Amino acid sequence: MKCEKDPVTLESKQPMNPILIIAIILVVVGFLTYIIPAGHFDRVLNEKTGYDTLDVDSFQFVEGQPVGFLAFFKSLTVGMQSAAPIIFFLLIIGGTFQIVEHTGALKASLANMVRVLKGKEILFIPVCVFVCGIISSTAGTWEEYLAILPLVYVVCISAGFNSMTAMAAMFCGAGAGYAGATTNAFTVGVAQTIAGLPMFSGLQYRMIIYVVLCTISSIFIMLYAHRIKKHPELNDMRDIDSKYAQPIDITNIPKMTINQKLVIVVFFASFVVIAVSVVKFGFYMDEMAAIFLIAALLIGVCAKIKPNDFIDIFLKGASDLVWIGFIIGMCMSISSIMQDAGILDTLIYYAGGLLKGLGAKACACGMFFVQDLLNCIIPSGSGQAAVTMPFMAPLADMTGVSRQTAVLAFQMGDAYTNLVTPSAGDMMAALAICHIPYRRWLKFFAPLLAIWVVAACIFLVVAVSIGY
Repeated sequence: MKCEKDPVTLESKQPMNPILIIAIILVVVGFLTYIIPAGHFDRVLNEKTGYDTLDVDSFQFVEGQPVGFLAFFKSLTVGMQSAAPIIFFLLIIGGTFQIVEHTGALKASLANMVRVLKGKEILFIPVCVFVCGIISSTAGTWEEYLAILPLVYVVCISAGFNSMTAMAAMFCGAGAGYAGATTNAFTVGVAQTIAGLPMFSGLQYRMIIYVVLCTISSIFIMLYAHRIKKHPELNDMRDIDSKYAQPIDITNIPKMTINQKLVIVVFFASFVVIAVSVVKFGFYMDEMAAIFLIAALLIGVCAKIKPNDFIDIFLKGASDLVWIGFIIGMCMSISSIMQDAGILDTLIYYAGGLLKGLGAKACACGMFFVQDLLNCIIPSGSGQAAVTMPFMAPLADMTGVSRQTAVLAFQMGDAYTNLVTPSAGDMMAALAICHIPYRRWLKFFAPLLAIWVVAACIFLVVAVSIGY
């Protein structure tokens, strides 16, 4: 007889709160400041990029400054302050989405989308992966997807998939785009400039990487989505989605009013304006937040929402994302503690030492793994480029690896662990939005990550072989 898992037991298991996960990591890092010796690289301002770069020959051990009791808790407020642009961006997004949701226009339009896709829902996944991938590959978009994730979440649930599918379709696509970055100024642009390479040179090979990784990701997610839709008992998010998700009823879709249609036009037009502005004018967090605010006000006018009601609804949406802001701020505190204690430079120094003495192909792959590890403690792409490329570029010269290949190792190393490291506040925020426990995400993503890692090593070996 086939044994069924007790649903009550499944529901009674409480996943660890993501804030608790980050808190544990913060405590561990605090203890490490007493164990790892402090070190220091001199920084030199690179006038071309505006970033401070490392003087690779200047490392020296210095007197340690382990984090104290008060300083540990102070780092939390420092992290919140450094993450303020992202946090307030999210609050504005939350308020705007609550306004749109209040009008009923979003639910009606999504219901129509699901109805149109009926029988072909699986096609939504590769479209989402490739679209998110190309935007990230060209414009360096990442945390901006948090604004769209609630939409994709509802569509995936209503299509018979789950929250894991929504998270993967967006952020695995974005990760593939970052790994195969073509004109991403935040990663490739900064890294190539520091390495002394022409801006965005070697684009054709990176475009191939983007296409291959997006194809692999699409197939992986589609197979997963097909399996859980055909066999709901295999849905590993069933217990949580049943508690939080509200699928759209496509059997009883009310006709959209003229005001609701205007709301949808304004809402989606704001995303078009943001996409064009990011690529053409270099808009970033503040400008995008301003566009969302304008969109919220216009939607309030279209829906004839009274001013007092508008404010109450907006604040309700913003308050729903406050706890996610705490997650992002705590993630920033991890880097703050390591920098203040002086152990960040030591970790970089030892990581670079691991690569010396390897052959060209092995060194290229080693650079990738080192960048993967460093990305866990420096989740900022441009920050990681500024810190590591001054070291990796001359190391590449010594080992027979081209600087272009060193940049390639950096961009893939920067992209991959963005999807697994708890220090990546945006990723943790996305998991929180979809109510996905961190351990379940790791279990889902681990096989795809393994495939990506193998693909990265192949790409790097080929790059060395063809003299990329």
